[in-house]
Amino acid sequence: MPARSLSPRALYEEVAELLRQRIFSRELEPGSWIDELKIAEAYGISRTPLREALKVLAAEGLVTMKVRRGAYVTEVSDRDLADVYHLLSLLESDAAGTAATQATDAQLQELQTLHNELEAAANPKTADRARFFELNERFHMHLLEIADNRWSKQMVTDLRKVMKLNRHNSLLKTGRITESLQEHRQLMTALTARDAALTRRCMQDHFRNGLEAAA
Repeated sequence: MPARSLSPRALYEEVAELLRQRIFSRELEPGSWIDELKIAEAYGISRTPLREALKVLAAEGLVTMKVRRGAYVTEVSDRDLADVYHLLSLLESDAAGTAATQATDAQLQELQTLHNELEAAANPKTADRARFFELNERFHMHLLEIADNRWSKQMVTDLRKVMKLNRHNSLLKTGRITESLQEHRQLMTALTARDAALTRRCMQDHFRNGLEAAA
């Protein structure tokens, strides 16, 4: 990897983000050892900010620190994945129910706009899987923003990072994007009707189906 110049701002945070993206892109595979010396040389930094960055990623669950062995990209077990989906289902269904009753008309329109963009990204003629992934996460996080519970949003943000470690992301399964989109349509219908109970059930079904596809 060629050396690169990093900006002077919170160096360890920038390093953490660079490593985070390499993990999400599978350049650093789950279970792989993180060669601190090689990475420090590639980024032209000392190992101190790198180790601080690894602590950040360890706190997020993306990196596992092993005594006398160093840092490894976290491997997600089936149990881990089930636990993450369970918690996301609880937190996001609660947020969705809150949004159904508390969202302004403008906020519902923002969700509808994101949904429309999801539809476009999933169109077989112009399919853009990376764009669909990005919009899908933006839609879910916007619901959290509308619900306005910063603790819930923080937990969901960290859990979604761990979910991305799964080698068999549910949206990669053949046909899952189409299924996910249909579930989003049902969710939008419930949100527009401002039916909190139905909205929560739609979100719970969405995560249950997602876990089945990811397993």
